[in-house]
Amino acid sequence: MSKSKGTVVLAYSGGLDTSCILVWLKEQGYDVIAYLANIGQDEDFDAAQKKAQSLGAKKVFIEDLRAEFVEEFIWPAVQASAIYEDRYLLGTSIARPCIARRQVKIAQREGAQFVSHGATGKGNDQIRFELTCYALYPEVKIIAPWRIPEFYNRFKGRKDLMDFAQKHGISVPVTPKAPWSMDANLMHISYESGILENPKNHAPDDLYQMTKNPAESPDSPDVLEIEFAKGVPVKVTNVKEGKCVDSALQIFMYLNEIGGKHGVGRVDIVENRFIGMKSRGIYETPGGTILYHAHLDIETFTMDREVRKLKQGLGVKFSELIYNGFWYSPECEFVRHCIQKSQENVEGKVQVSVLKGQVYILGRESRKSLYNEELVSMDVQGDYDPCDASGFIKINAVRLKEYHRLLSQADSQH
Repeated sequence: MSKSKGTVVLAYSGGLDTSCILVWLKEQGYDVIAYLANIGQDEDFDAAQKKAQSLGAKKVFIEDLRAEFVEEFIWPAVQASAIYEDRYLLGTSIARPCIARRQVKIAQREGAQFVSHGATGKGNDQIRFELTCYALYPEVKIIAPWRIPEFYNRFKGRKDLMDFAQKHGISVPVTPKAPWSMDANLMHISYESGILENPKNHAPDDLYQMTKNPAESPDSPDVLEIEFAKGVPVKVTNVKEGKCVDSALQIFMYLNEIGGKHGVGRVDIVENRFIGMKSRGIYETPGGTILYHAHLDIETFTMDREVRKLKQGLGVKFSELIYNGFWYSPECEFVRHCIQKSQENVEGKVQVSVLKGQVYILGRESRKSLYNEELVSMDVQGDYDPCDASGFIKINAVRLKEYHRLLSQADSQH
């Protein structure tokens, strides 16, 4: 019997690709530990464990990371109002460092010198996984099969993988896979590839799994009161039904339920991958979309104007860092710390109406509000002298006058 090349911890999903990769790694002479993270995807974890064992995995770890995914990754994204290129709420991007962090811990504990994943050589996920692994386990060696010519020349498409699976007794779905690639977690579901690669093609009606078609969603809204403390939700109450949830995981799952029921959070975009190409992606982010709107509202209500301008810029930078895989970089740690500092007074309650794919803000209250009703009132003078506005306007007009004086001189010289 040949000597093992070493132990590798494979980020395993139970699907065709990573099942074939598991067998291929064994074929190459590695001992394989399969690691499957539960981050809220719809998965039969018992079946996935049995499958990995039947394919020869030395050990199988299935880790429930849902609570830490919400508290340590989704909540910082909510605080930052993190959104990439104005539309993508980063559901896949923030999941990868959560998954890879645990993968590295298992590798270190089990004495594994290698980690592996099934991410494509063209995408962002390879970068996100590997930058996390190198940051947290600098000595690790990474096996990325879809970047190894021996692997990708052997498996040029799904048919080659299917043939390999049948030859090695790897069970595969009897029904044909949907003609697109899908990645699901608690935050969202993403769809790309296949028939979606033509950006002109409309998404089929049966593509969406987390959200109802807004046209077929209920005709009456759900009204929610979302309570924030330090920029994160701590309690959600359904005003009509009286239902109340107050743990991080339950809050996010309930917002997913309500958002999905009303068709909230669908986007169809072309985005810029870090690696340098554009890709078309379709995303469903129901709970995240509700929180994005509610958090924006309570933040504007409680945060100083100039602080918020700075924080908005940090939010854009934070979003780029997450998307590009730099969660564990020193710059991301710094930006995250600054954003958390900005959220100290972001507390209060926001009432929202969720209906037909939309989130409508109804009202808000906070004991740390910077809104002064008397000061802004049209009916009460308050501690404000309107005469002061004359000088304020004239001072601001100085540079405008000078600019247009210069334009007038230039026009007269022609």
